[in-house]
Amino acid sequence: MQDQVRTERRRRSGGGASRRAARTAFQLKAAPVLQRSLPEMTLLSDEALEIIESNAETVLEEIGVTFSDNTKALERWRNAGADVQGDRVHIPRGLARQLCATAPAQFTQVARNQDRSVGIGGRGAVFAPVYGPPFVRDLEGNRRYATMADFEDFVKLAYLSPWLHHSGGTVCEPTDVPVNKRHLDMLFAHMRLSDKPFMGAVTEPSRARDSVEMCEILFGTKTVAAGPVMTSLININSPLTFDAAMMGALEVYAEANQACIVSPFIVGGAMAPVTVPGVLTQVLAEVLAGVAYAQLIRPGAPVIFGAFVTSIDMNSGAPTFGTPETAQITWGAGQLARRLGLPYRSGGGFTGAKLPDAQAGYESANSLNSGLLAGVNFMLHSCGWLEGGLVASLEKFVLDSDQLGALHKLATPIAVDENGLALSAMQEVGPGGHYLGCAHTQANYESAFWRSDVLDYQSFEAWRDAGGYDTQSLAAQRVRYLLEQYEPPALDPAIAEDLRDYIDRKKASLPDALE
Repeated sequence: MQDQVRTERRRRSGGGASRRAARTAFQLKAAPVLQRSLPEMTLLSDEALEIIESNAETVLEEIGVTFSDNTKALERWRNAGADVQGDRVHIPRGLARQLCATAPAQFTQVARNQDRSVGIGGRGAVFAPVYGPPFVRDLEGNRRYATMADFEDFVKLAYLSPWLHHSGGTVCEPTDVPVNKRHLDMLFAHMRLSDKPFMGAVTEPSRARDSVEMCEILFGTKTVAAGPVMTSLININSPLTFDAAMMGALEVYAEANQACIVSPFIVGGAMAPVTVPGVLTQVLAEVLAGVAYAQLIRPGAPVIFGAFVTSIDMNSGAPTFGTPETAQITWGAGQLARRLGLPYRSGGGFTGAKLPDAQAGYESANSLNSGLLAGVNFMLHSCGWLEGGLVASLEKFVLDSDQLGALHKLATPIAVDENGLALSAMQEVGPGGHYLGCAHTQANYESAFWRSDVLDYQSFEAWRDAGGYDTQSLAAQRVRYLLEQYEPPALDPAIAEDLRDYIDRKKASLPDALE
């Protein structure tokens, strides 16, 4: 009898193994932009939102915003009717909102594979990877400065993920390339290793111009002039300061009809008040000023209402992530963005954890879900973020991108049709039976439940016999497997040669620089 049981277990295990192999066999897929059927979170009443909007206008008019080292911006604001005192711009009540009215509520960013172009705005949510970390955590457990090889690995992983709609921008900072030249290599990596949409350089206006010129080689000048082929991140130096480097990049992109995320960078309690309404007031004031400035440059320039906000640990001074206050700010800012009629950027797989561990899982899950419920249209940092954004992790990249699949399923409408109601299954099984073999289950089992490509669902015995790997180890295995499967998408050799020639000429014309 025991031998029969063992034989049956082996038979079941073999069948399960073959099903897992079939399920996990690599196939290059690309999910369409997530479309939410879920209602957005409405945290604040209309009355509260009106008060915050009024207070933001007071901030702009009475306190003003600084446009540092940018005489052209000051002149534009003066001509628009603002009161310019030194580098401080006092914007009359209602002027910024009036200027923002020309910004589109939705737009499309074109990808070189046009099947992967993304609509930004409305009920959609575009997921893009981590942005900006100078360090990486590699598969050997080393925390070290990032290299161009690391950058290329992240671009490959983003290309291979079905749930990432966007290749992102500075997925990590490749410190083995001079600062004034690395943007060329990063852009070329996005262009040749992926055919998804990507972001341009913003650290200096000339680098933004290089980005536009490289896109004109890749897409053609007419396509670039017609609308966004890049969506790039313009951070505001909160509180209320717009520096010349970022604003110079904004000017280049707006003039070229390329999209920008106008995003305050706020640690609540340090760069904004500690209260949720106070933070939202400052966020709105800064976004209004930034979006309005983009419209002064080019009415109709595509922009996104950005809100990157964390709280602060009052003991250590370190930023904290996945907290209730951050979720409340994310929800409230979403309401303000919708009232302003702009696409919304916020959320992400945020964590202060040093490893892809339980802390990282909890905090990132809280951040990802609050972003989904907030109505975020463009989610930067949706995967790969560790240590408050200082570190990009290969293992966390695949864990987070896997969870983006769960968000896609969560946002899918529930089909209340004949198949969804499943009355035929109940009639077939009846009292005391089971549904595993019934016709309805057999017809639906492959698509009924979302299933992770990384996490372990085996029995204890099977897990132990397979090596007893923890989640981080399983993620490392997944990274290695995916990179082994990678094949670059086709790119016209003549275009690739023209891009390489452009990069070589640019690099030869510049001495290496550290900033």
